[in-house]
Amino acid sequence: MVSNMTAVLQDMDRQHHMHPFSDTKALNEKGVRIITKAEGCHMWTSEGERVMDGMAGLWCVNIGYGRKELAEVAYKQMQELPYYNTFFQTSTQPATELSAKLAEVTPEGLNHVFYANSGSEANDTIAKMVRWYWNTKGKKSKKTIISRVNAYHGVTMAAASLCGLFGMHPQFDLPLPGFTHADCPHWYRFGGDMDPEEFGIQAARSVETMILQLGAENVGAFIGEPIMGAGGVLVPPASYWPEVQRICREHDVLVIADEVICGFGRTGTWFGSEQLGIDPDFMTMAKGLSSGYQPISGVMIHDRIADTLIDIGGELQHGFTYSGHPVASAVALENINILQREGIVETVGAETGPYFQARLRELVDHPLVGEVRGLGMMAAVEIVEDKAIRKSFDGSKEAGRIVRDLAWDRGLLVRATGDSLVMSPPLVMTKADIDELMTALSGALEAAEPVLRG
Repeated sequence: MVSNMTAVLQDMDRQHHMHPFSDTKALNEKGVRIITKAEGCHMWTSEGERVMDGMAGLWCVNIGYGRKELAEVAYKQMQELPYYNTFFQTSTQPATELSAKLAEVTPEGLNHVFYANSGSEANDTIAKMVRWYWNTKGKKSKKTIISRVNAYHGVTMAAASLCGLFGMHPQFDLPLPGFTHADCPHWYRFGGDMDPEEFGIQAARSVETMILQLGAENVGAFIGEPIMGAGGVLVPPASYWPEVQRICREHDVLVIADEVICGFGRTGTWFGSEQLGIDPDFMTMAKGLSSGYQPISGVMIHDRIADTLIDIGGELQHGFTYSGHPVASAVALENINILQREGIVETVGAETGPYFQARLRELVDHPLVGEVRGLGMMAAVEIVEDKAIRKSFDGSKEAGRIVRDLAWDRGLLVRATGDSLVMSPPLVMTKADIDELMTALSGALEAAEPVLRG
């Protein structure tokens, strides 16, 4: 029995609110959970339940909840200049200073940024910029962008077309022309008996096969997350990205690193590209850019591309009302300053990230766990029926959902992507927090086994 306040809010939500990625009819029958406050790595519901947020919101609350510094920066900026645009030969101090800071923290050569409001908008912008670049270079047939099966890049028409989670397409008659998908580099599911590094080369060469089939003169770019997040935290073999990079350079295909999830310390370095051998022409970012405290995203453009676009590209016929919003920019700038000042990225790389991964790998002996994978503070635990042959449960059993719900009952929020339990906790999580997470997750797995095998 829920409290009167919760019941009133649930009914209001039921009457007026359509939720993303939700079956509204089914959700309305259950009633939504109302989150009322959060601090550090935990949040509280309207029913007084304390829950560890094992997803950092949606992969984004990197510095944790309740950081008053960000609230103070937002308040000050709202008083001084709550809004102005970056059209019409104007900028603002926060947007300008954030641009310089991003050039400082991103990999070498990424010195120009275009602002948007979400990862979806950033990747939609990328699709346009690829066409703009090749049109400027006089290679107007180089339009197709290659993505990957199980990739996630957003929900706008172009970004959703980039997605290789094909359930997203039928409602909207997607993908649009000019988007296609190469193999997914997930060794556990698709590698069979191959050595992981051999499989990584094979998966990379599916990109080359597609380039050759389409004709390199028709392929503008390849896009990939360093580690595929929403597809299930799919960590490619070490051989994969260097081979993709080689192939793209050989065939004059641009490389786009989607760092929306991996960026700003999630993998234990500032960007996943630094660890996986990626030298991107474009890099998209969002989420950890402001730790989710304000909606902001960006497209970083390498000098070798920006020089062409700036010198001969002419006027960019693209932009958003809130591109470089001064409040969002001020919050993002202070968020990066906190990451630097407190050494959060370095702590994830050297201490808490390795501890998180080591503790999770203790689960590999559990009868339901087929694979544990991840890097830094992102990970997935794959639930299987038969470990020996990597056999999943029948989809009707909804194994991932069952374990996810049992984790919630034990005070832990994780996400189920198919039968993978996905985790992406705040980067400020301590070893004691990790131990708390493990206790809840282990308990959920123990409780799930008789349910799934019954």
